[in-house]
Amino acid sequence: MKTSTRLFSALAVGVFLSLGLIAVPAAAQDKGKETKAAPAKAEKGATKITPLLENDKVKVYETLYRPGDENKAVATSASRVLRVLKGGTITRTYADGKIEKVDFKTGDVKFLEPFKTAYVSKNEGKSDIQFYVVQLK
Repeated sequence: MKTSTRLFSALAVGVFLSLGLIAVPAAAQDKGKETKAAPAKAEKGATKITPLLENDKVKVYETLYRPGDENKAVATSASRVLRVLKGGTITRTYADGKIEKVDFKTGDVKFLEPFKTAYVSKNEGKSDIQFYVVQLK
């Protein structure tokens, strides 16, 4: 089990680094197309999403879930590499009513395939949860 976890982590880190190698030259070529938006103000009870970089290949942002915060705009139609900056448990509520709890440990790196159904995620814990996300376009 530990070997498969290490292999998956190594592959995810490799994908993450490869994306950086792809995004940097693309950003240098498309300077006019790259945007770096100012952090959006989060509504009370909503997650704070801070855009870091966006171009025609990737969207990079940080997501902060304070206790009780919900994210109703989860990017379910895109592949994403997620690095957990501050861990915790997120509750996902799917459109069909199914509820799932997902644990994220600080330092984990995950590759998330597109989801077939939309969901709302919520931090029901007592501490902040923070992610660094690279979303493929």
